[in-house]
Amino acid sequence: MAANDNSDISNAEFAQFQKLIYKIAGISLADTKKVLLVGRLGRRLRELKLSSFAEYYRLVASGNAAQELQTMVDLLTTNETYFFREEAHFQFLAKTIAADHPPFSPFKVWSAASSTGEEIYTIAFVLAETFGLDAPWSVTGSDISTTVLGTAERGHYLLERTRGLPDSYLRKYCLKGVRSQEGGFMIAPEIKRHTRFLQVNLNRALPAVGKFHVIFLRNVMIYFDAETKRQVVARLVEQLHPGGYFIVGHAESLHGLSDTLHAVQPTIYRLPS
Repeated sequence: MAANDNSDISNAEFAQFQKLIYKIAGISLADTKKVLLVGRLGRRLRELKLSSFAEYYRLVASGNAAQELQTMVDLLTTNETYFFREEAHFQFLAKTIAADHPPFSPFKVWSAASSTGEEIYTIAFVLAETFGLDAPWSVTGSDISTTVLGTAERGHYLLERTRGLPDSYLRKYCLKGVRSQEGGFMIAPEIKRHTRFLQVNLNRALPAVGKFHVIFLRNVMIYFDAETKRQVVARLVEQLHPGGYFIVGHAESLHGLSDTLHAVQPTIYRLPS
C-alpha cells in the first residue's frame, strides 16, 4: 500500500530526500517540511503504484529516471503566488526605475523565480502602462519547474486567480474566456509578445540569458542556506547592467550576501553604474 501519511517515511528516508533536493536545486528542506514532502510525494507514489518512499527514492536517485526526477523537483518547489504580490515593488518599478529609463531604449527585466507567471505578467502590465505596447521592453521568466513554466507560458488562469489584479488591467490586458474557456482569462497576445520563458536552475551555471536592467528574485532565497544564497546572488548580479536593480522578497535581505550591490531601500538593491 502506498504511503499516505507522515508515519510512512522514516527520518533516514526524509534525510535522503533533503540531501537530494539540496544537491539538485540548492533548497534546504527544513525538518518541519516533512509533512509537506509526504503530502506532495505521497500522491505521486500512489500514481506510480509504489509501496514506499524508499522505493521512490531509489527510482529518482538511480540516474535513469530524469523525467521523474524533474517531476519530484516540480512537486517540491511550487509555491503560491498572485498578481501584484508585494505591490510596493511594482510601484517602485514604475515610478522610479522605468520612469528614469531613457525613452525608446530597450528595457529588460528578469523574473528569476517566476512560478506560474503572475509576477511576469504583473511586470509586463506595469511596463505596458509606463512605456506603451510598442516600446522595446521585455520580461524574461524562469523557474526550475517545467510544470509552472508551462502554466506561465500559456498565460491562462481561472478568474478566481485575479487576486491583486486591478479590474482596469484585467479589462485592458486580458481576454475573458468563452464557451469551453468560460470561467478563465488569458493574457492578451500584445502583452505575451513581450515575454519569454526559460527553465533555469539558479543553483548551477546560468545559461546565456543576457543582461537586464532589473532582476526580481523574490520569495525563493528563504529556502536556501547562506552559502547557496551567496552563490546564487553572485551569478545573477553578473547579468545586471551597470546601474541595474535587484529586488528580493519582503521577508528577505542581501545583508552579508553581496559586497557588489548597494541597498536603495529595504529589499531593493542597485549595482553601481
